[in-house]
Amino acid sequence: MSIFVDENTKVVVQGISPTSQGLYHGLRNRAYGTQVVAGTNPKRGGEEIEDIPVFATVAEAVEATGANASFISVPPKFAAEAIIEAAAAGVPFVVCITEGIPAQDEALAYNRLIREFPDTRLLGPNCPGIISPGKCNIGITSGDIAMPGGPVGIVSRSGTLTYQALHELSQQGVGQTTCVGIGGDPVPGTSFIDCLRAFEADNDTKAIMMIGEIGGSAEEEAAEFIASSVSKPVVSYVAGVTAPPGRKMGHAGAIISGSKGTAQAKMDALAGAGVTVALNPTEAGEAMVDIVRKLG
Repeated sequence: MSIFVDENTKVVVQGISPTSQGLYHGLRNRAYGTQVVAGTNPKRGGEEIEDIPVFATVAEAVEATGANASFISVPPKFAAEAIIEAAAAGVPFVVCITEGIPAQDEALAYNRLIREFPDTRLLGPNCPGIISPGKCNIGITSGDIAMPGGPVGIVSRSGTLTYQALHELSQQGVGQTTCVGIGGDPVPGTSFIDCLRAFEADNDTKAIMMIGEIGGSAEEEAAEFIASSVSKPVVSYVAGVTAPPGRKMGHAGAIISGSKGTAQAKMDALAGAGVTVALNPTEAGEAMVDIVRKLG
């Protein structure tokens, strides 16, 4: 199985035009086998781009095609509005890869989702997206580095380390059920705990790899959840051991404030929850391979 998306997922690409990043990645997703059924562009409703029908609004696209997932690739100042538009149209799963959305816009959009559209799950913003190998790919992850069949589920704050985790496991012949890049912004729509809960409930996921980074408290909160609610083995790597306090490292959310949010604090919390904590991405991959082999 997989979590959040599968071979039946139908995707509408928000922000599509002949030269857009949305079209570029949407076509790559379609080439992977994802059902990309529509695009939206207020100025191009009624057109067709690369055999993708374009609608003026998400609501029109959903009505005409039955799209049940959205892929948002629009400039930062339009992204929050695009997220709400998808939710208002009844889209249950929204992936937003846009980077640089103002934190206030993110917070307002997230709280509107919780309050007004609780049936819509947002993945991102500022994330690589989600891939269920062999079934569905929404976002910017290369399908070439993913391996179908499971038994490992991956959730990561870091885009680059998401790709490395996929590649490390695939190189060792260990497949993945789903790989979720939740993004590193301060207000992510989907959390570690959301993904851990879904992987715990997925019968085909036998082990979980969790990749964190400095800043915030998401990893410590995940550690508490793992200790109380996850029965499957978890391997984790936390990026940023050498990051100096007060300096943003990569993502907007990757900043240490005082003694909080350090990699070591996160690693200690995870180890205390029974997680196998690796010191680098390759070590994490090797630890997961060992666990999978012992699963039989």
